[in-house]
Amino acid sequence: MPKIYGYARCSTNESKQDINRQKRELKKLGVKEEKNIFWEYESGTKFDRAEFQKLLDVLSQGDTIITTEVSRLTRSTKHLCDIMQLVQDKKLKLIIGSFVIDCRKDEIDPMTKGMLMMWGVFSEMERDIISKRVKSGIENAKAKGKKIGRPKVDASNLPDKFLKYYPMYKNGSMNITDIANVLKCSRTTIYKYIRLME
Repeated sequence: MPKIYGYARCSTNESKQDINRQKRELKKLGVKEEKNIFWEYESGTKFDRAEFQKLLDVLSQGDTIITTEVSRLTRSTKHLCDIMQLVQDKKLKLIIGSFVIDCRKDEIDPMTKGMLMMWGVFSEMERDIISKRVKSGIENAKAKGKKIGRPKVDASNLPDKFLKYYPMYKNGSMNITDIANVLKCSRTTIYKYIRLME
């Protein structure tokens, strides 16, 4: 029996609200079960995203992948071409918002493929423009003598909020995920704080 899977992605600097909005939209688009939604906070330029790779590993012929925008799948035109080849090879159905590419019986027609590639090009251009603006802003800030980036965290300046919840982690009333959710950061960051603390 073919299955329907959803994929949601935010860059690491985006909000929890945005990924939840994507999940709600995926359910409206046809993903019935929450467990079939693969989601992560990763850059759209990375090819080896953990959850995206897990999704690719579970796909079988006739399955459907749903995502809200092409930029959620990837911000690289080359990677988009690879994804389209996979959709054709595995005879999948790909839904991007209201745009449907159905390869379960035959190949993508040239017009549909062309439109999708154009989306990919525009998504990649948008990412490049943003990247250049950020780099320009950093160079300007450096020229004015401003320090760039987050201050280095060590044992002497761990966040107060972490110090507040650390005893609860030690006594077992909170786990790593609980603290990460409260501090609105990744589990990796919490592991780093614990290593510094201990």
